[in-house]
Amino acid sequence: MDLIYTASATARGGREGEVVSDDGALDLLLAHPKEVGGPGGDTTNPEQLLAAAWSACFHNALQRVAHHQGLDVTGSSVTTRIGLLAADKAFSLEATLVADLPGVEREAAEALVARTHEVCPVSRAVHGNIPVRFEVAP
Repeated sequence: MDLIYTASATARGGREGEVVSDDGALDLLLAHPKEVGGPGGDTTNPEQLLAAAWSACFHNALQRVAHHQGLDVTGSSVTTRIGLLAADKAFSLEATLVADLPGVEREAAEALVARTHEVCPVSRAVHGNIPVRFEVAP
């Protein structure tokens, strides 16, 4: 494989700090979410960043796969929910990806989502490392 792009970001201060991309396009304050004792508000967290990245990557891959299959996915979207789990002082993640595919029959939509999971770079990166569920919105 040929390397075609490298993204770079630097975090300072962990979950109570900031993350900045090397080109300055991403410059965000981080904080624990309210649900785990943080302030919430106008900050983000690693789980939201992963959810955003995976949703965008998966939707792009879905559009490409749909195009190759001759499916019209106009008006489609992908929502990713990242769960932070705690057990015995260790943390892990789980994910649910929800594809909204208006006009695509359920069986075709489910097959499209399964195929997309095989080719999406983020899906491939986490494959076998965290539990992943898929839903097709009604």
